Amino acid sequence: MFGFGAKNIGIDLGTANTLVYIEGKGIVLNEPSVVAKNVKTGEIVAVGAEARDMIGRTPANISAIRPMKDGVIADYDTTATMMKYFIKKTIGTGKPYVMVCVPSGVTEVEKRAVIDATRVAGAREAYVIEEPFAAAIGAGLPIMEPTGSMVVDIGGGTTDVATISLGGIVSSRSIRMAGDKIDEAVAAYIRQHFNLLIGERTAEEVKIQIGSASVTDAAELDNMTVRGRDLISGLPKTIEVSATDIAKAIQEIVDAIIGAITETLEETPPEISADVIDHGIVLTGGGALLKHLAEVVSEATKVPVFVAQDPLDCVAIGTGESLKNIEVMKQKH
Repeated sequence: MFGFGAKNIGIDLGTANTLVYIEGKGIVLNEPSVVAKNVKTGEIVAVGAEARDMIGRTPANISAIRPMKDGVIADYDTTATMMKYFIKKTIGTGKPYVMVCVPSGVTEVEKRAVIDATRVAGAREAYVIEEPFAAAIGAGLPIMEPTGSMVVDIGGGTTDVATISLGGIVSSRSIRMAGDKIDEAVAAYIRQHFNLLIGERTAEEVKIQIGSASVTDAAELDNMTVRGRDLISGLPKTIEVSATDIAKAIQEIVDAIIGAITETLEETPPEISADVIDHGIVLTGGGALLKHLAEVVSEATKVPVFVAQDPLDCVAIGTGESLKNIEVMKQKH
């Protein structure tokens, strides 16, 4: 996996995971966007999967942090260090041209921060592509044709909704309600209703195992055993939670995502709306794997909804595919 030379690379710099795509090779890296550093010395102890395993388990002098928050850079230096590590891990030496993915709602300042951090990380030049656009390319939608497509990319930090036609975004929404907020809602519900404190990794596991977008359909799913710390006694404790409990816990976030989709549809020109009704809405990102989400969205919008093939990889594949147009980008800059 090392030393492919300085090829063009695409990076899906996500709040939860970072994926790296190398031209001609496909996705070569998929690691958590986590960095563990020594608080006293500032030294980086671990990056990626190794650092993620340390979350909630580190001694006082080591802190495991996620430098990306809500889809944007929260800690500039640490993000640059993390990207440098991932670029070096995938291509060894050399200065590649890099295409990085950003949420559709980011400001020019946030965009500039991503470009600067990528250059600091060792890129010869960096360009950005909007997340829903990359997701649409990765999902194989006909984005360059005069026909409307709609994509909903539910990542860790943001949910990006867009209608796309003729190679451009027609209407879009980006909300900071996505996978991380679902995890937080699960942890908060278990704390309030069971007096049990659980960590973010446990909350994520609960979401993956028994999370459902529909309260009524959740009844079909099994219960799950959850371990944490009893808030009253302070001792370890095991409880059982039902999928219906979890569906209630995350209802507000599911509603917010549906709200963003309906608002985007309301802003869409009628011709494109007609195309969306014909082709349906495509869900991408980790959040697309939430059970019963496609049915719930379809019911709310009265439009067919599909989950893309390999939803977790769509944005990275689209970012990588867009490298084919990097010559055009080079001329623009």
